[in-house]
Amino acid sequence: MAKNTNTGAVKHINLGLQGGGSHGAFSWGVLDHLLQDERIAIEALTGASAGAVNAVVLADGLAEGDREHARKHLHEFWHAIASAGAVSPLRRSPLEAARGGWSLDSSPGYIWFDMLSRFASPYDLNPLNLNPLKYILERHVDFDRVRKGAVQLYVSATNVETGRPKVFSKEDLTVNHILASACLPFMFHAVEIDGVPYWDGGYMGNPPLWPLFDNSASDDVVIVQINPIRRPGVPRSAREILNRLNEITFNASLLRELRTVDFVTRLMDEGRMEGTGYRRVLVHMIADEITLPSLGASSKMNTENAFLHMLFEKGRQAAHVWLRDHFDDVGKASSADIRKLFMGEDDALDGARIKRQAKYQEEPVKPKAGKGRTAAE
Repeated sequence: MAKNTNTGAVKHINLGLQGGGSHGAFSWGVLDHLLQDERIAIEALTGASAGAVNAVVLADGLAEGDREHARKHLHEFWHAIASAGAVSPLRRSPLEAARGGWSLDSSPGYIWFDMLSRFASPYDLNPLNLNPLKYILERHVDFDRVRKGAVQLYVSATNVETGRPKVFSKEDLTVNHILASACLPFMFHAVEIDGVPYWDGGYMGNPPLWPLFDNSASDDVVIVQINPIRRPGVPRSAREILNRLNEITFNASLLRELRTVDFVTRLMDEGRMEGTGYRRVLVHMIADEITLPSLGASSKMNTENAFLHMLFEKGRQAAHVWLRDHFDDVGKASSADIRKLFMGEDDALDGARIKRQAKYQEEPVKPKAGKGRTAAE
């Protein structure tokens, strides 16, 4: 096992980035704020789907230069996503835009796509397998540079034939590996790598944490959560039910891994793991428990500029709150109560933490003078 590096003024962390379509712009905001804080050093990245996309863009930016290069790289990538979305038929209806909502549920383009996808596969609807993300990644990411970079990088995909997760490390990565990790099967053809078909990594590893336990010197894993774990009330409409099923599915693998971490931690506390080579994993979580849970599943396909910027600012705010409240925990203790998370106890996600976050929801997080840029620039 590698020796823990968190003994000095700069604290080293591993980042686990969840997938969630355009909600990945929230993670962009989190990353932007963390990169501004020179007390934090990123040692390893792991991600699925949109999390894998953010991870590879960040890794490329860091390999090219410094933190400011990485911030600029993420900024340019997400603006390319917004530019592509400007000509997409998947846009809010005028009524939804007028009332300030972000859902695509009433969008004619989304309704038409949703209906067609229930009866026809992407092999029927998109026989040429066109994917705008491929062209954006090819323009904005130098995969040779990523493979030579210092930051560890792992992305997950799901083997279509076996249903098992597959984790690719940076030494293997090409644009196809990222497309495989972000391949929603109702939208795109399965991505073949070495003759094996893959779908979205979020189904089986969202994000995959296990590569960090053996390969990273840092004991601290900071999970940037996109999909709400807890949602009060019973969904009643068809869309609400589908949305909740989607959240449960994409959180299942993460909860299984956290349960394992908690089990090993309890054995350590009881003195039953001495001499086994296992080490204590410190788990932290950056989340928005107000805005993201209020957004429906269809908004994950909304790539409008204003929506991405809103999520970016929410991500910066969430990172600001986490650093303010839990920076001192890094290297010392978990700031996320993972036992309560998977046991479903209310105060794991409710109470004082949500109240604190609500207090800062409307407080803008200003960049340091002369440092980088914000989404509005």
